[in-house]
Amino acid sequence: MTVPRTAAKALPARTAAVTFPARTGSAVSEARTGVIVTEPRAPRPAARSRFAALRTHLGTLAGVVILGVLLWRMGTGAVLDGLRRIDAPTLLLGLGIGAVTTVFSAWRWALVARGLNIRLPLGPAVADYYRSLFLNAALPGGILGDVHRAVRHGQSTGDVGRGVRAVVLERTAGQLVLAVAGVTILLTLPSPVMADVRHFVPLAGLVAVGGLGVLIVVRALRTNSSVSRRGGRMRAACAEGRAGLLSRRNGPGVALSSAVVLAGHLATFVVAARAVGSAAPVLTLLPLGVLALLAMGVPLNVGGWGPREGVTAWAFGAAGLGASTGLAVAVVYGVLSFAAALPGLVVLVARWYTGLRDGNRSAAADSVVPDAEPRDGRHTAAPSESPSVVPVVPVVRIEKYVPKESARLDRSSFPFSADPREGRPMTPESV
Repeated sequence: MTVPRTAAKALPARTAAVTFPARTGSAVSEARTGVIVTEPRAPRPAARSRFAALRTHLGTLAGVVILGVLLWRMGTGAVLDGLRRIDAPTLLLGLGIGAVTTVFSAWRWALVARGLNIRLPLGPAVADYYRSLFLNAALPGGILGDVHRAVRHGQSTGDVGRGVRAVVLERTAGQLVLAVAGVTILLTLPSPVMADVRHFVPLAGLVAVGGLGVLIVVRALRTNSSVSRRGGRMRAACAEGRAGLLSRRNGPGVALSSAVVLAGHLATFVVAARAVGSAAPVLTLLPLGVLALLAMGVPLNVGGWGPREGVTAWAFGAAGLGASTGLAVAVVYGVLSFAAALPGLVVLVARWYTGLRDGNRSAAADSVVPDAEPRDGRHTAAPSESPSVVPVVPVVRIEKYVPKESARLDRSSFPFSADPREGRPMTPESV
């Protein structure tokens, strides 16, 4: 049997053949008939896979290398000294500051989500943010908690892309405030990099103005449809950024929460310096803390450890406060940050236990079998009734049998659209 030429022309270019199910005793449903695409997906090259794996673990490897170099050059004395100086009041103070920064961070996230038309109450936002902080501190890379928070929130709202963009904008707001406040502090307060920053800021401003001019020229000269589509996506992203960060409804709250979060991080740094025994003034420690926070933004760390310790040791040494003191301060700051994120472990365990309990309840509900209907006209006695006193009444059941779906498909399913008993040939001409 051959397929007519008109039907063959209607097939798409990527299809190789139309497969028909074998005719057995009962008809085959339409779900098993279809078109098989024989064009296989191109396998990923082995070199590209290795490169992707290397890029994934590059941050962890770089953090391990930085920590190894620090311990090789400076020894473990500064690290152990910093750990010995952590006491209960210091931990409690770190937990309190961490609670304030976490609540304001969650509030900023809720504001950004509201700007993107996503519902996010403050209570669940605080719990999810604590869990994210714990995963960031416990897992390599320092960003896996944010990724988990973005995906889970997107799945709960039914829009993963918008949930991811909300987290990206929330983190971007914090980094922008850190950059603006950090540059201001480094330009006004004495620091080892004051002269370098004063030379770098005008150059960075010129580069930014030049890049903006190039974007304006490209936008004016674009004629290609693909460029127009990219421009449309860029305009949509800018519109979401304005709605989430710069609108009159969200802008003041986002700026205030970001300022409070930055102040909390700098306060934790000062607490770590005091715990180590540094008597440097707060105005001297603020630029060093800004440098440490900027180093923490580099995704080359092991749970936040790596560049922060290296930059803090260098900054304290350049400021005349001692590189070993700087390393001890960075270690204490890391311990306080991890302690402030420990409530996230409680949230993680509680969510896991709740999900496990709900899963057991649903499995128990699915395992309940309803009572079967009486068969063959026999009466099923109730528990309180005695079978000896209940008369057996014959019941005549009249059922109307209609053709089943398989029987209808037997006469009308593709391609055999005619029944031989109707006197028509079994050909695919009627398709």
